[in-house]
Order: sequence, then structure tokens, then C-alpha cells
Amino acid sequence: MNVSHEWLRAFVPHGRTAAEIGRLLSTHVATLEGTTALRADLAPFVVGQVVHTERIPETRLSFNRVDDGSGTLLEVVCGAPNVELGAKYPLARVGTVVPGKGGMVIERRKIRGFTSAGMLCSAAELGLGADADGILRLDTEAAPGTAILDVLPTGDVRLELDVLANRPDLLSQLGVAREAAALTGAPLQLPPELRDLPAVPAAVRGAREASAGGVTIRIDDADGCPRFTAAVIRGVTVGPSPEWLVQRLAGIGARSINNVVDVTNYLLHGLGQPAHAYDLATLAGATLVARRARAGEALTTLDGQARTLDDATLVIADAERAQGIGGVMGGHESEVTGRTRDVLLEAANFDPRVIRTGRRRAGLSTDASYRFERGIDRAATLERLLQAAALIAAVAGGRVEAVLDVGDAPPPPAPVRLRAARIARLLGAPVADADVERLLGAIGFVLTREDGGWTVQPPTWRQDVTREVDLIEDVARLVGFDALPDELRPFRAGAVPDDPQHLTTRRVRDALVAAGLLETKPLPFVRGDDATHVRVGNPLADDEPHLRTRVLESLAQRAEYNLSRMQGNVRLFEAGGVFAPGAHGLPVERWHVAALVMGDRRPPHFTEPKPPAFDAWDAKAIAESAAAAAFPGGAVALVPAPDESGRLWEVRVGDDVVGEVRQLTLDAPPWASPAFGVELSLSPVDATPVAPAGRRAEGAPSRPAAPARP
Repeated sequence: MNVSHEWLRAFVPHGRTAAEIGRLLSTHVATLEGTTALRADLAPFVVGQVVHTERIPETRLSFNRVDDGSGTLLEVVCGAPNVELGAKYPLARVGTVVPGKGGMVIERRKIRGFTSAGMLCSAAELGLGADADGILRLDTEAAPGTAILDVLPTGDVRLELDVLANRPDLLSQLGVAREAAALTGAPLQLPPELRDLPAVPAAVRGAREASAGGVTIRIDDADGCPRFTAAVIRGVTVGPSPEWLVQRLAGIGARSINNVVDVTNYLLHGLGQPAHAYDLATLAGATLVARRARAGEALTTLDGQARTLDDATLVIADAERAQGIGGVMGGHESEVTGRTRDVLLEAANFDPRVIRTGRRRAGLSTDASYRFERGIDRAATLERLLQAAALIAAVAGGRVEAVLDVGDAPPPPAPVRLRAARIARLLGAPVADADVERLLGAIGFVLTREDGGWTVQPPTWRQDVTREVDLIEDVARLVGFDALPDELRPFRAGAVPDDPQHLTTRRVRDALVAAGLLETKPLPFVRGDDATHVRVGNPLADDEPHLRTRVLESLAQRAEYNLSRMQGNVRLFEAGGVFAPGAHGLPVERWHVAALVMGDRRPPHFTEPKPPAFDAWDAKAIAESAAAAAFPGGAVALVPAPDESGRLWEVRVGDDVVGEVRQLTLDAPPWASPAFGVELSLSPVDATPVAPAGRRAEGAPSRPAAPARP
């Protein structure tokens, strides 16, 4: 999630630097992955004040002495006609790269007998506009030598937050601003552009259909689209957006398209509500309908791709044909262009599962679908539509003729019981009642005091809060995890023994770590094959739709990832599940541990600059160590069993085969060393309860039962 610091500051006038806000958000809200100074190229430019100016005879040039705050006046020759004594301008000193001059570097040079040791700059030379006829006058009280980024509103910083799937409310500038306001104590307010907007008419309501302003909207699929709103805006002039809107979008990494489309992107990124603008003249019957696509129905989307739809896809259609894939992407035929005069602006609520189905079938992923799949603030849809419609009228002219609202308003979230004692129990320390009320109230929760706690009403944008522990998590992060105690405190010991499989895995893990291997925990999804692997019905990635049959499949992919980045020394292991087809369509899961080694056997040292590489015997030793840890007291043996697939040894415990050692075939560059793998089956293991120390349980075997062939 990209957050513009300037946009955030328009919502919350906090007065802190971008770095301070980033640290605050990372500590209490979402991990800060990085920051980007959007106009870092302007950092060398400073405010320069002209203290002397004179015309150079027979030229259009002027010779100036400029105060740059260094204590020594700079001599600058300037060709602009608007140099004035006492005025302040952007100054580039010697060595500065001028962005609007194709990367030209300012040098000290002689011009008409005068020495010039800098340049007074125009807006075009700074890359701030197209005006190149005169230098940019600065109306500022800032002292000479002040950085330009501290004077001009161009020094935006982009904060890159890692927003997890359970917090879709943070996928907008407003959502992050709510948290920033709570953490800084600054008020949450509407940005200047959303104040004093043109008036809009009241919405015309309908259960499933409504008509107003010569337009009809209708819901034919209430399950996929429970609420549908639209605004009719007539007489617009489509053209470039005002500079403030261009800068808002640039701050989050979006490009300006035109004033109408830019407002829909402002609504999406700024307020968290996806919307779409249609050219009303292109809609048959002046109608929009939310329905399922007809089998074989065709649509060309905004990306220019012709798509064939099926009845699992929700579409927004006119009276005749589909005009967009609901919640994903609009159609090319109804696109807003320079010829558009009347706009129909649509905003809706969609079922996340339906949107995901349509997106996957179309092979698309958009900013809108990303938000709909995770959940938007359904209670704010009409309010956001009204704001966007008024904003279009403000930046593109025209008037909002009608607003339509059909479908069902969402019910409020269910209240949640919160106990003060439970907070203290989970966090390890009590939190004062007043602090709980202040912290949760600051992010939109409504608390009603009850005996020993509160009944808490979550805000409509916090769909993730359904349990008491969810509220306690919010209290903990707002208090600050660093402020909570980290010592281990005594609690009642449990009477349930550790699971035998856990104990076995822990012994094997300790043995492999002692051998110098590093543990990895990848997801169990692989490329696989439908004939031998279990296919996931709804995979996270289209190129990894299967569950693995061996842990070495995952480790091999990790090794190939390292090799593609010129890292040939790999020592990895993992304990995890493997899957095989089972009855009734459900997979059978087993628990395996595997290790992969290749490259240098040990780190280089001055006594051994090039260590030997891992070989098959090293892998055999690792297998013996892991098997001994997994099956203590068992008769572990490695029996040679080479075959064409690369297997070298079978690992046996008694008469049972429990694993293997093999040489792996990887997608590897020529310089890579051979790779060797070990895989052992750890399940099923004996589940006999553990007896107290010093004696065995009645009938308990001396070691876990040997697992079946992997």
C-alpha cells in the first residue's frame, strides 16, 4: 500500500516528518517496507535572494549577486527578464544537476566577461511546470539557503506499507489517516479539496430498481451485488486534471489520465471505494444492470483485450450488453473520452467471492478487485459516491442531476464483549480503563461500560473485529508492543503431554541445525502434475496449483531461487506436510522432514580458501544423523538402492523403509555443484501418552512405530 505523506497530512495535520510518521505507523499499524522521496532531485536547490542586479549592455542578460545563505555572495548571470532586486528564486549552485535541462550540470563559466557560479531557475528547469519564460519567484519568508523542498509543496514522500489481508481498511489514505490521527493526537479532517463541494440532490431509493435523471439502475443478482448506487453528471468538460489532483495521484505512484477518471482513482486510493465512470451516451437504454454474464457473452475491457465471459462472472451491463466486469474492470466501449459530455458514475458493494471468481476467470488483477476481495466499508458507499460526483462537477464542470441508490444497506457489525481482566491476562499487564477507552475510541470504536468491562461496537470499516481477542490485539498495538512486559510469567502447568510428533520433529530439527543446516518454511504449493498431485481448488498462485508429494519439491524450488541469484551454497531443511490423493476427494497428509545440500561444505577460511563441495557421503551422514534423532533406539541402516531417478540409498529402521538419499536434478547453471537431498517420513508416530520421568507407560513401546514407505 502506497501512502502519500502530503495526502496523509491533508487528512491529519500532524506536523511530523515523513520518517517519524513512517516509524510510528510501522510500530503500531503495519510494517513500513520503505520510503521514496519523490523529488529527491530537488534536494540540492536552495532559496537564493537577489541583493544586486544590473543589465549587461547589448544583451538580454543580467548580472546578479545572490545570497545563498553561505555568507559569500554568488555571482550569477541570468537570461530571464523578470529578475528583481530583493526577490527570492530557486538557486542551483555549481555541481547541481538541473532535472528540466536533461541532466545538465551547473558549472562555473565566463559569460560576456562576467563569471557565473550558479543559476536562477524557472519552473520548467525544476520540472515543476511548463513555464520556461521566466525564473520562478518564491513568495516565502524563508531565509536564503533554505532548501527548496522546505518551501515548495513538491517534497512528497511515499511510504510503502505492508498491509495484511485482515486490514482492508488500511488500503486507502483515509484508512491510514485514521490510525495516524489516533497515534499523533492530531484531528482527522477532510482535505481541502473535499470541503465546500457543489451541492448534490438527494438519492432516489429503490429495493431493486430506481430511475431518475433519465437513467435507470437495477440489481438482477442481489447475492453478487447487494447494493448499487449511481450519479448522473451532465455537461462535463473532460480534460487535464488540476495540479492538486495530479499531485495527489503522483504521490501514490498513479498517473493522471483525465479529470473525470482521476476523480474515480482519487476515490479508490484516497477514500477506499472503487468506482467507475461511464460515458452515458454509450449506454443502451440509459440503463445499468448488475447481473451475471450470459454464457459466451463478449466484452472488450479497458486494457483492449477481447474476453469471452461465462455465467459465473458478475457484469455491469446496459440494456443490451455487458459494459464491464463487476468490481474488476470497465469496458472499452463506454470509456470516458474527450468527447464525453454526460457521465454516469457508479459505485457498488460486491460479494468478495464473486469478484474473485470473475477476476480469476478473466485473468485480471486490479486495484479495485484487490479491495473488493478483501472488503470495503459497505456503509460508506453512498457517501463516497456523493463526494466523488460533487468532485467531478468541481473539476470538470457540469452539474449532478440525479443520484440513485438501490439494494440493501449492510447491517451494523455485531457488538463484542471486552473484559479488563482478559486484557491483563493476555498482555501480561493491566491497561488502565481510561486508556482502553481512549485508544479504541480514537480509531472509531464505541465503548459502553459494563461490569468488569465494556460492550464494544466496531466501526463499519473494521470487518475483521468479531472476537474479544481482536479488540485486545488493537489495544496491544496502540499501547505499543515495546511497552508491554516481555518476561516469562508463571502460569498453571498443563497436564497434557507434548504430542509425540512434535517431540520427534524437535529432535530432528536440533540434529539438522547442529549439522549446520538452515530451516525454511515455504508454503506447500508446487507446480506439480494433475496425475500425481492433489490440485488445490483455489490456489494462491496459478503457477503453483498443486500440493507437494515430497518436501524435497519445495526445497528444490528454494535452491533454484538461490542459484538464479548467483548463490550456490545451499544448506536447507524443512519439516512439514506432504499430500497424496485420498478417498472422497480429500488428500491424505503425512509429516516429513527433508534436507538439501549443495556447494561448499563449510565457509571459506584463509587456511582453506576453497573448501570441498558437498557430496553423496555428506548427504548419507546427514540422513544417518536425522534418522537416529527421529527413531531413537531403532536399528537405523542405509542400504544402497541406486536407480535411474537419482536415488542412492534407502533409509531403513529395522525392516521398514522410512526415507531415502538421492541426487537431485535442478534447473541449475553450469557452475553449480551437484545437489543432494534427504527425506524421511515422520508419521504416523506412536501416540501413547508420555509417562512421568523415570518410568514408561503401561504397554508403551521403547520407540515410535516405524512409518510407512514415503
